[in-house]
Amino acid sequence: MGRRSTIGQSFIRMLKDRSGNFGMMTAVAAPLLFAAGGVSIDMANMLMTKNQLQDATDAAALAAASALVSDDQPDIAAAKELARKFLKTQAGGTTTPDAPADGEDGASSGAASSTPTWDDVNTAEVNITETPNGAKGKIFQVTVVNKRVIEFNAMTRLLGTDSIELEASSTAESATETKNALSMYLVLDRSGSMAWKTNTINTTKKSCPNYTESNWSRYPNLWASSPCYVTKIDALKTAVRDLLAQLLVADPDQIYVRTAAVSYNASQDAAGTLAWGTSNTASYVNALVAIGGTASGSAFKTAYQKVSADTENTAHAAKNGQVPTKYIVFMTDGENNYANDDTVTKQWCDTAKANKVEIYSVAFMAPQRGQELLRYCASSSSHYYEAEETAELVAAFKAIGERASAMISRLTK
Repeated sequence: MGRRSTIGQSFIRMLKDRSGNFGMMTAVAAPLLFAAGGVSIDMANMLMTKNQLQDATDAAALAAASALVSDDQPDIAAAKELARKFLKTQAGGTTTPDAPADGEDGASSGAASSTPTWDDVNTAEVNITETPNGAKGKIFQVTVVNKRVIEFNAMTRLLGTDSIELEASSTAESATETKNALSMYLVLDRSGSMAWKTNTINTTKKSCPNYTESNWSRYPNLWASSPCYVTKIDALKTAVRDLLAQLLVADPDQIYVRTAAVSYNASQDAAGTLAWGTSNTASYVNALVAIGGTASGSAFKTAYQKVSADTENTAHAAKNGQVPTKYIVFMTDGENNYANDDTVTKQWCDTAKANKVEIYSVAFMAPQRGQELLRYCASSSSHYYEAEETAELVAAFKAIGERASAMISRLTK
């Protein structure tokens, strides 16, 4: 009985004795503590590497996309290789370091380096798609997928995983020069006052009949006088020629621009037919002769109906695959003989603007009522021009040509 009691007490004392528990717990917990420390280090490395990987991927995609629309314009295969080389450069390595030559410290010739090559730990996938953009342009979409294997440190490996693969992807787009299609109709005043002189001397002639409002009753029998001044109709022809020249420069192949003109005096003249390029319109305007009264309503109505017709959209769709921007350029040097023509013109201006036709208007040495009509019809205050001299008229038409040309040509990268 006593002996059994002694054994029991000894066992109880052993259970209560904790002097060796710390060592046992340490032996069990140490691997977990080391693994936790390793994971912390590897997590920081993974975050930093992921950011670097994404930056490199973005840069490679942009580099390839930009190259495809550059002056050199590499082919698809060359652009893909450019993206891969860019990734390697950004990663800070391209090939296995050369082994030391014989006689150098550290190793003999042919010794392999333990440093992994870029391709040992990185893989890159570059895809480029090319689609048409208008009649001649191209759109490129470059997608780069960049992967890198991260080896874990020895402490993290205690958890049973040796590495992880990080991935970053990026897409960039670029386009070759694209053309925006347009149809433009000119509505031009050729009334008798357009035969009057401007203040600009015509250096090509020594003398000519210089008509003005005060001597217009003597048309066409006015004596020639010197110097000879440029007439308003000739100033208009010069201004239109400059506008058309800019459109031709912007669209030399005559694929995106259609133009036409209609003139008016006391009635509308035969209207020009919208056609590719500018030559027909130039011929129409160069043949204008100034005579008669002023009535703009019918001519503006015709211009709107022609430029907004469904057949115009169909012509562009077949030629360049686009819906064109529609323009009317409306010009006068006077005022309508009857107020009703102002009302009719305004109604068609309202209709045109409501249907997204842009209206530029130019008042050339015009009286107040003529200015008010053109100011009303313009799509905005910046679409309205006043000119009191030949140079100002030419500048106004040039500005319209520049704005239209800027809409034709657009380079996106």
